[in-house]
Amino acid sequence: MKTITAKAIHNSLPQEKIRQGSLFGALTDDCINFILKEGRILELAQGEKAFDSGDSGNAFFVVLEGSLSFVKLHNGKLYSTRDIGFGEEVGFVAMIALHNHAGYAVANCDSRVLEVTSDLFARIHENYPFDFGIITLNLARDMARNIRKLSNALVENSIKH
Repeated sequence: MKTITAKAIHNSLPQEKIRQGSLFGALTDDCINFILKEGRILELAQGEKAFDSGDSGNAFFVVLEGSLSFVKLHNGKLYSTRDIGFGEEVGFVAMIALHNHAGYAVANCDSRVLEVTSDLFARIHENYPFDFGIITLNLARDMARNIRKLSNALVENSIKH
């Protein structure tokens, strides 16, 4: 795992493309630049983990390039529950619920992810209150989509009565 700068990510990922990610949709350039500058951008090799099961849930991770899989640990077994692509996040539920991570996020290929800590999330609220509202809506929308997908998977894999 290697940390890179916001400038390095802008060299390969222009602002217009970043804005297309679901977390960054409708945010101001100033707020996006603040998040990238103040967050930690990690380069993960295929198979490397952004976080592990049991780690503190004090941050969430946004995929900037590549993809991750979330693998949940439940009753001693591992279950891959979803893939996380460009602009999507993983770890927000643990952060907002004040829980440790219940699984791990692993890179499916060489990937770049942005770590947004709870401290940074609070500073976004303080410095960019309008954008913070948009980010909160974007995160809620993504959670709702994931709940729908997981709900459909439960129904599709349940035993009919």
